[in-house]
Amino acid sequence: MASLMPILLYIAVLIAACSSSSSEAAAPATSFEDNFDIMWSENHFKTSADGEIWYLSLDKETGCGFQTKQKYRFGWFSMKLKLVGGDSAGVVTAYYMCTENGAGPERDELDFEFLGNRSGQPYLIQTNVYKNGTGGREMRHMLWFDPTEDFHTYSILWNNHQIVFFVDKVPIRVFKNNGEANNFFPNEKPMYLFSSIWNADEWATRGGLEKTDWKKAPFVSSYRDFNVDGCQWEDPYPACVSTTTKNWWDQYDAWHLSDAQKMDYAWIQRNLVIYDYCKDSERYPTLPVSAH
Repeated sequence: MASLMPILLYIAVLIAACSSSSSEAAAPATSFEDNFDIMWSENHFKTSADGEIWYLSLDKETGCGFQTKQKYRFGWFSMKLKLVGGDSAGVVTAYYMCTENGAGPERDELDFEFLGNRSGQPYLIQTNVYKNGTGGREMRHMLWFDPTEDFHTYSILWNNHQIVFFVDKVPIRVFKNNGEANNFFPNEKPMYLFSSIWNADEWATRGGLEKTDWKKAPFVSSYRDFNVDGCQWEDPYPACVSTTTKNWWDQYDAWHLSDAQKMDYAWIQRNLVIYDYCKDSERYPTLPVSAH
């Protein structure tokens, strides 16, 4: 781990210098009550005195989660998170979009999952894409900073051409719509945005070898500055889904990465990807249908 630190510090400086033009600003944030409902364990949810920071906690009994009141089809979705510090092995903080509340057999889903660590080991971020209940499109990245020391911004750009996962305005993953009949690209169903904290020590840290140390509980993840600039769903079919004139996230410039974003993305791919399902020939002798 010690040999990694100079490399990650160099990457952090380089990315900070290159990413100032990486994405559009989102709409102003509003209160938690305006946007979200608690999904379970309301007694594991707290806010700061001014209501600006929200906390989800996990103990041996249960975790906690919230979801947006509204569902959306396409747009820009962004939140600042500060992850569980110290020994967080086995703990997963999930920040994701899904068509339903629960792991339904026909769900579409776009995932950020932050995989806890033993103290001194790197925090890993896992992304995944589901369509009609099928996932298996995982990628894992190291981060170029410690996500437990301060808030960092995690965002999803979703339109009919691509899905881009951003960390602090830097694109870390691009999932393209290839337009083919068997395309694995979720673009038909509206989604809610969720976040939760839960125990996953059967797989989350070193493949399940490192178990959750409940003596360290409660484990707390923190949130602030939720922003959404998206097409709010209205039955049977909202007009904003098909327009390319009003919304920046649905115009031509949002259909692909900018030149500056391509440079950031290439650097991330070369240096910080530690797992890519597309390169896992043992798991997938024949690659599954995908959008990229």
